[in-house]
Amino acid sequence: MSSIEWLNIFALCWMLFCWIGYSRFARVMAKRSDSLSSVLHRYRFAWMKEMLDREQRISDAALISNIERNVTFLASTSILVLAGLLTAFTATDKLYNVLSALPFYAPTTITLIQSKLVVLICIYVYTFFTFTWSMRQYGFASVLIGAAPAPDVIKNDAALANEYIRSAGKVIDLASHAYNYGLRAYYFSLSVIGWFINPWVFILFTTLVVAVLYFREFRSRSLAVLLASSNIGNTHNNSGP
Repeated sequence: MSSIEWLNIFALCWMLFCWIGYSRFARVMAKRSDSLSSVLHRYRFAWMKEMLDREQRISDAALISNIERNVTFLASTSILVLAGLLTAFTATDKLYNVLSALPFYAPTTITLIQSKLVVLICIYVYTFFTFTWSMRQYGFASVLIGAAPAPDVIKNDAALANEYIRSAGKVIDLASHAYNYGLRAYYFSLSVIGWFINPWVFILFTTLVVAVLYFREFRSRSLAVLLASSNIGNTHNNSGP
């Protein structure tokens, strides 16, 4: 194979390495230091504890529904993007002519362009399944909130209260992690756009995506505010994305 073909293979492998590697890195680091995932994990359990003390849980159900709507929007967007990609796949000759006029464009073939579109299609199929699974889990959380024991029952059964807090908090946690996985797929799909210009641009964009994800997860101002706003964020836990 030519050096250009090897470069394209390396660029794709680099993206997969960064995507999978960062996911594992974030999971390990969340157990050792504060991150958005680990801090929000503690807030979710605190939320479920407060929920059990309330007579009316309408606000809690509304909050879950609001989060679920955000996930539904992204799942629907994934379908629209897939439709656009499939349309582009049937017109790769026109796409080839458009790309050829771009600066820094690396020589390619229609077959290679189709391969790049297939990669994007696979990513958005993954995002659709991930977001819809997150939606289902938020639905499970709504059921748990609706079935939560009354405060007077909880007062006489601490074991039941702790078990309910753990179960409801964990379900919301799992739904949130699935949502995070889908968002990461969106981020890395944007880096694939650079591949249509040049494999080196693809490699650069992928590296920038990892940097953005890291700083938002572990070094963002939002994390600092969450840690400062409550004592909930002062101790580490074993949860990770």
